[in-house]
This record gives sequence, C-alpha cells and structure tokens, in this order.
Amino acid sequence: MFSGSGLQSMTATERGFAIIELVVVITILAILAAFAVPRFASLEVEARSAETAALGGNLRSSVAASHALWLAEGQPATVLLDGQTITMTNGYPSLATIGGTLTNLDGFVYDDSSSPGVFSKTNDGSTPIVNCDVRYSAAVSPTAGPTIILDTSGC
Repeated sequence: MFSGSGLQSMTATERGFAIIELVVVITILAILAAFAVPRFASLEVEARSAETAALGGNLRSSVAASHALWLAEGQPATVLLDGQTITMTNGYPSLATIGGTLTNLDGFVYDDSSSPGVFSKTNDGSTPIVNCDVRYSAAVSPTAGPTIILDTSGC
C-alpha cells in the first residue's frame, strides 16, 4: 500500500474498552455517588451551624470589648470601636449599633427592627434561613448584660 511512507498498519493489539468494562465503571461510580451525596449534604448543614456559632462567639467578644472600652473611658454615651461609633445602652452596645462591633458579616443579614435583633444566616447573601441565627437583646440594666442566643435548628 504505502510502503516506505512511514505509516504503519493498525495491529490487532490496538483496541478500545469493551462495553461491559464501561458499564462496570459507570456502576461503580454510581454506587460511590450514592454514598457521597448524603455526606456532602450533611457537611453543608454542619458548616452553616459552625458559621452561626462562630458569629455568636464573635458577638460575645465584641460586646465584652465594647463594655471594657466603655468602662475605661468613664462610661460615655458612645464609644469608638475599630472606627465605628457604638451607642451604648446600660454599658453595652445598643440594638441599633451592635452590627458595627463586628468586622465581618459575610453570609449574614442583620434585622434590628424588633427586639431581639437577629443576625440570620443566608443562602445567597440576601435570603435568611429560618432558625439559623444569632439573636441579640440589649442590656436592660447596668447590672445585667445583653442576651445572646444561638438557634441552629434550621441550619
């Protein structure tokens, strides 16, 4: 045929996968996927719960820092914390300015239209997830600090 042109004819050893081999590989992948998907779904719930718990811890820390600053400055009506003016109520951040004590609220929205104020975890940055939040109630007296409650039942 084309002798001397450098082309060689196909030999009998060059062949692709048999259909049964492809079916076996696809079946194994399907079985692995059946076990992996529920595990990943569970990880997403755990991640949202952990983010909510972390925000609760950050909120407690920022409340303590604000209160300490308020005491150190002689109990003024407002304190300046990380460049944010925080209005103090009974020595603790008010409902309206508690969000300013936190440096990062990514993945959460804050609603201070009623008491307690609610930091809700979001799915897409704007839609709150029901019962996946941190609630902040301002201090009602100088001797009783604010109340911070975590709810991760809907995460």
